[in-house]
Amino acid sequence: MSYLFTVSPDFTPDHLSGWYIFNTWMQKQLVIDIHLELYDSFCAQRLAIDDDQIDLIYANPFDTTMLVREKGFLPLVKPANILDEALFAVREDSAIYKLADLQANVKIGMTEDPDVTMIGMMLLEAVDLNKDNIKKTIYDSYVLVAKNLLRGNDVAGIFLTNAYDDLSNMIKKQLRVLLRSKIDEIHHSLLISPKLANKQRQIQTLLLTMDENEKGRGVLEALGFSAWHEVDDNEMEFMIDLMETLVI
Repeated sequence: MSYLFTVSPDFTPDHLSGWYIFNTWMQKQLVIDIHLELYDSFCAQRLAIDDDQIDLIYANPFDTTMLVREKGFLPLVKPANILDEALFAVREDSAIYKLADLQANVKIGMTEDPDVTMIGMMLLEAVDLNKDNIKKTIYDSYVLVAKNLLRGNDVAGIFLTNAYDDLSNMIKKQLRVLLRSKIDEIHHSLLISPKLANKQRQIQTLLLTMDENEKGRGVLEALGFSAWHEVDDNEMEFMIDLMETLVI
């Protein structure tokens, strides 16, 4: 039997090959057939989830809530020392120096990344901006958010902090960070569907020991991770409750 693995579309291009390396490594270690399917948009991935096609997913916090609550997915691990935060950036030569400098009807570039957009909109509400008085420009990737910011097509951009930090130094030298969120409690998680429930402990143990050997550390490095940490049911429930509170 073949299983389908996918990854939240907010990863940076630099780690594209890393996910294929990880998938190959996982297949060999578990001796099962796992096909990696990477979707080019959150909408396309959501359709696959709704259609019960996904068996294993590296999910963003927003989708994690739906996957666990509605689809019965189980938590495995999270990347060590990597949290989901959002940041606002402008061009280095911009006259904008703080979020409060943004005016109504400002053009802001962003992706469809749901948790990052949610955090970003929360931060904007603190300076009396909301979906009704800003102009959103949606792009397929954070690289495109940055490029259009540099071209002057948008005044500011909302980024997943890790994605911004992974941008090339050439791009980051031309940008300036206005504000970084500090929620400190939400993260991406690797989850399995109920069809793989009988392998939960096996897969979890395998991933938690990846950093203990040279081969595993090489695979982790390709993903930009140092190790995996366990996510138990209590931690998952806490994060989901927090996400639901933030959405409200």
